[in-house]
Amino acid sequence: MATRRTRRPAPVTAATMIEARDFVEAARQRGFHWYAGVPCSYLTPFINYVLQDKALRYLSMANEGDAVALIAGATLGGAHRGVTMMQNSGLGNAVSPLTSLTWTFRLPQLLIVTWRGQPGTVDEPQHALMGPITPQLLELMQIPWELFPAERSAIAPALERAVHHMEQSGRPYALVMPKGTVADFPLLQAPAGAASPPRCTPEVGAVVAEAARPTRQQALQEVLKHTAQGSSVVLASTGFGGRELYALDDRPNHLYMVGSMGCVTSLALGLALARPDLRVIAIDGDGAALMRMGNFATLGAYGPANLWHLLLDNGVHDSTGGQASLSAHVSFAAIAAACGYSTALQTSDLGRIGAWLETPAAGGVRFACLATRPGAPVGLPRPTQTPVAVRERLLRHLTAAAGSGA
Repeated sequence: MATRRTRRPAPVTAATMIEARDFVEAARQRGFHWYAGVPCSYLTPFINYVLQDKALRYLSMANEGDAVALIAGATLGGAHRGVTMMQNSGLGNAVSPLTSLTWTFRLPQLLIVTWRGQPGTVDEPQHALMGPITPQLLELMQIPWELFPAERSAIAPALERAVHHMEQSGRPYALVMPKGTVADFPLLQAPAGAASPPRCTPEVGAVVAEAARPTRQQALQEVLKHTAQGSSVVLASTGFGGRELYALDDRPNHLYMVGSMGCVTSLALGLALARPDLRVIAIDGDGAALMRMGNFATLGAYGPANLWHLLLDNGVHDSTGGQASLSAHVSFAAIAAACGYSTALQTSDLGRIGAWLETPAAGGVRFACLATRPGAPVGLPRPTQTPVAVRERLLRHLTAAAGSGA
């Protein structure tokens, strides 16, 4: 589908402003109940309005790309439609999941992108380049866009165009918001905020020699042994982790990330929140976790009890030639504990992972880091199914699980 182009708009005036409720309520009628993003002053009226309504959900993310991945996970879980909100400067942070997650797996969402540095306006120097190129950047990513509606009568048609594109293509649609489009809306009541469980004490095992550590394949076999297909979903990070999981056993409750490095935990968080009836296991890697460490804070704040975060740390970027990562200098368990996870384990004992996976759901998200040996089996295959086929198979599995009351 061709991207939508617009002419440079006239300056927005008070006569053409809309109220936050005008848009949010029209969006609610069309199934948009989930909101996630990173604040921008242009977005303040929306964020404040959504926070006042317990029937809507707003998650404050550490990174715009994480917000895209979270809404993608909620969509994967069959939740209501979602909106990702960001300043246009944050498009740079969101390029990877927008081009290799939502586009690749066809996971649609509505983007509200504020237009700082819009040509013809005066703004801060950091917006001098991003402002003029925002439309072209969206077009390069094959994301249709139009200006955010500045009049009440324009809201419904804009949302209908967005929904039609999302349903027909399975991909995102963007509304680009100039300054002053939405009238102020005060934060009438301070939100309760995300739950803050007592911080756990990290459990860190002794460091053992590399040769004494289990392989990644053995770790994945342990995951397979302790995850029933009917009641769980396993999401594997990009790289050899997903390929080894596929080679061991290609199950309908699996999803193999093929890009969006570091986004598997945000994707898993959205899915776990949307489907509290399922166990969601996110298999992470040390390189991916280091890339988006803000996810630890997000999961600690919002992570539900049905989410398990397993990080397989072999100390290298295995699929790109074995270059050393920085994980030797990091205690991932200490970070998880400090960020509010309900449990935090760091070990090289494979048996501990089986017991950890069998821990009954309670409290919040739980974390384990297993030290593994570098290396992968020779001739490791790639999934033969397309990402869209993997997603469709998983959706059928999730539908069946919901029908069985799993």
